[in-house]
This record gives sequence, C-alpha cells and structure tokens, in this order.
Amino acid sequence: MTTVGKYSDEEKVLQYETFISDVLKRDLERVLKQRDEVYEKIAQYVQLKNTIESLKEPEMRGLKTEIDIGRNFYVQAHVEDSSKIFVAVGYGFFVELTHSEALKFIAKKTNQLIAHTEVLTKDSAKIKANIRMVLEGLRELQGLPDGPETKRRDAL
Repeated sequence: MTTVGKYSDEEKVLQYETFISDVLKRDLERVLKQRDEVYEKIAQYVQLKNTIESLKEPEMRGLKTEIDIGRNFYVQAHVEDSSKIFVAVGYGFFVELTHSEALKFIAKKTNQLIAHTEVLTKDSAKIKANIRMVLEGLRELQGLPDGPETKRRDAL
C-alpha cells in the first residue's frame, strides 16, 4: 500500500468515526430522550387513572389537594364535588370530563403513546444497527481481525 492509499484510508476512517459520533450517536440520544419523555407521559396518565379510580369510590365525597399557583407555590384546596375533572388533552387545552369519560380518554391516549414508544424503539434499533454496520466497515477498512461477535455468528 502506498502512502497516498494509506492516507486516504486513514482519512476515510476519520470520516466514519466523525459520522458515528456527530450524527448517529446524537440521533440515538435524541430518539432515546424522546422515548423517555413519552414513557413519562404514560406514567402521568397511569397516575391520573389511579387517582380517578380512587375518586369513584363511594366513600370519597370530597377531595383535599394542593394546587400549584405558580413558581412552585402551593395552596391547600378542598374540592366538594369531584364528579367531574379537568383533563389536559394537549396544546394547553383542558376538557371537563366525568370519571368514565376521563378513563376512556386515558385508555386511548396511553394506547397512542405506547404505539409511539414502539416506533421510537424501532428507530433506535435502526440507528444502533447503522452504528454497528459502520463500525464493521471501519474494522474491515483498518484490516482488524473479526471480533468475538462475528466468530460466534459464523460458528452458528
């Protein structure tokens, strides 16, 4: 191999490594962060569902709670009629719903969010596969021996 050929191989290796760190890993972090945010929303809806189910119990007439009035300042509140609640439906909008309507909405919303997490999980798997493919290309370009993973697959 000539020095010109070797230099171009080293340059290609550097470009691939830069692509992995600047593009693929950043994309993976972004997708995983989005998925974590969706999981957080699902957890909030599950918590709301549990709260609504406890409100539906016959001995629950009123509700004592704390309300955030801004900048983490809370006031105590007593709700005498908790038969209807306001549910955040998105984009800053709230809708007054009965308990059964709210539970139906929560079920639909959590199913939608779960489907979205599945898409994000598939996207992260594709990005991870791309990272592995580029790393395999780098290994071949540098003439490194097969890793233990490749040897295991060949043995099967």
